[in-house]
Amino acid sequence: MASVTKATTYDNVNAIREDLANIIYDISPVDTPFMSNIGRDTASNTYFEWQQDSLAAVNTSNAAIEGAAAGDADFVATVRTANYAQISTAIVSVSGTADATNNAGMRTLMAYETAKKAKELKRDMEAILTSNQAGVAGNNSTARKTAGLPAWLNANYQANGATVSTMSGASGNGYPNAAWTSLSTSTDVALTETMLKTAIQQVWEDGGDPKIFMVNAYNKTVASAFSGLAQQRINYTTATPLKIIATADVYLGDFGEVAIVPNRFQPGNFAFVLDPEYASVSYLRPFRTVDIAKTGDFDKKEMIVEYGLRIKSQNAHAVIANLIAS
Repeated sequence: MASVTKATTYDNVNAIREDLANIIYDISPVDTPFMSNIGRDTASNTYFEWQQDSLAAVNTSNAAIEGAAAGDADFVATVRTANYAQISTAIVSVSGTADATNNAGMRTLMAYETAKKAKELKRDMEAILTSNQAGVAGNNSTARKTAGLPAWLNANYQANGATVSTMSGASGNGYPNAAWTSLSTSTDVALTETMLKTAIQQVWEDGGDPKIFMVNAYNKTVASAFSGLAQQRINYTTATPLKIIATADVYLGDFGEVAIVPNRFQPGNFAFVLDPEYASVSYLRPFRTVDIAKTGDFDKKEMIVEYGLRIKSQNAHAVIANLIAS
C-alpha cells in the first residue's frame, strides 16, 4: 500500500459513509380542485340515475276572471338523467427482497409505492372527470366510461366566442353520449372578460349561484388582467419594498363574487363556470386496496375506485370552449 503524508477524503473513500438524505423530494402536483369543491355521494349501480325538474316560465298573462271555473292542470314530468360508473385502477408490485431492504426515505418500499399510486389515481380521476369524454356503456371487451364535465354542459355555452354549431347533449338514453365536436385548433380564440360575464349571467338567469370559474394555468394568467378583480391594489403607508401583484383569485361581477380557480388537469381549451352545489362524484366503490394472490416472491396489490360524475342540473353551470390554451 502506498503511503501518503496526510489523509484526505480522496484517499479514505472506503471508510466514509454515504450521505443519503432520509427524505424523497417530489413536487408533482396532487391538488384536485374540481373534486375538492363539488360534493360526494354514492351510487348503487353501474348506471346510476337521478331526476331533474324546473318551474314553468313566468306567465305575465296569468289573470283569471272572477268566479271562473278551474281549468285543466298543466303537468310536466320530471326528466330522468343518468351516467355510468367508471373503474380506474393502479397496480403496485414489490419483490420480497426489495421490501426487506433498508430503504432511505421510506418505511417500506410497498408502503411508499402504495401511497404514491393513491395520489396518481386521484390525479387520473380529476383529469377524467373534467375531460371531454362521452359516456360509454361498455361491454365484456370495452371499459365503461363516465361522461366528463364538458359533455354535460349543453344549456349554457359559448365556443369560438359565439354560439356552437355542433355540441354535446343528453340523448334519449338519459346520458351525454357525445363529446364536444366543435373544437378545432384553427378556431381557438382568446379568453375575454366578456365571455366570463356572459357565462356567469347565463347561470344566474337559469337560477344558479355561480361560485367558481375554473381554468388552466395559461387562462388563469389571462383572467388576472380582467378589470373586475377584487382587491387589485394594496396601498402602502410606510417605506417598504414594493410588491408586484399579479393575481386574480376573486372576480367581483354583476352577480356576486366568483373564485378563479386554476386546475392543472382540466383540458386547457375549456373554461367552466360552476355552482358546486349541483355537481358531485358518485362512488359505486370508494377507494380500496386489494391484495392479489401470491404467485412468487413478491407482493402485489391493486388499488380500485369505481365512480361517476353526477351533474344535478346542467343549467347550474356554463362552459366556454375553443379557447387558446397556451
